[in-house]
Amino acid sequence: MTQLLPEHLMEGYKAFIDKRLPGEKQRFRELAEQGQHPKTMVIACCDSRTAPETLFDCGPGDIFVVRNVANLVPPYEPDGEYHSTSAALEFAVHVLEVKHIVILGHGNCGGIHAALSPSAQPLSPGDFIGKWMSLLDPAARAVGANELMTGRERQSALERIAIRYSLANLRSFPSIAALEAEGRLSLHGAWVDISSGELWAMDPDTGDFAKTIDE
Repeated sequence: MTQLLPEHLMEGYKAFIDKRLPGEKQRFRELAEQGQHPKTMVIACCDSRTAPETLFDCGPGDIFVVRNVANLVPPYEPDGEYHSTSAALEFAVHVLEVKHIVILGHGNCGGIHAALSPSAQPLSPGDFIGKWMSLLDPAARAVGANELMTGRERQSALERIAIRYSLANLRSFPSIAALEAEGRLSLHGAWVDISSGELWAMDPDTGDFAKTIDE
């Protein structure tokens, strides 16, 4: 018999049906009938190690999540091309009317590594990653040229700079800038260390990152 889905996914689904669904069946029924009403949108990396739902211990319907390489937000460009992240932003802001947008970066990001290694072999025949990461070219060149930093320091620095870039690009969307100015929408930056689970949040006034919980 042809295997329709990978075995480990089917095993996970069976565990979901047997263990989780019985306790959340009413919640799923309500979401199906009443629609979703999350108050927070999270823009995260598609890295398999950094699922926002896991990090923030969220249930179904709690957060609206968009994931792409290196958790980037492109600038506002109504040029008629295909813009998946911008489309998701439009839906979250205008349809769901979220109150918060969080840019969630993480340590050891492969996209950031690619931005710091422009001469490396493209990861795909069309080099989509290189084109996408060119959004960070000015910062990547500046950080990469700093010989006083180690490779790990450059990586971590650009991961956090990328979050600030994305927040600036969010504000290039007229509706987002207007809603933030009116106090109806809050923008946040965060970074998680995948080796320790530590979550760092960005101070909106200084741009500095600080641990959210001291152990």
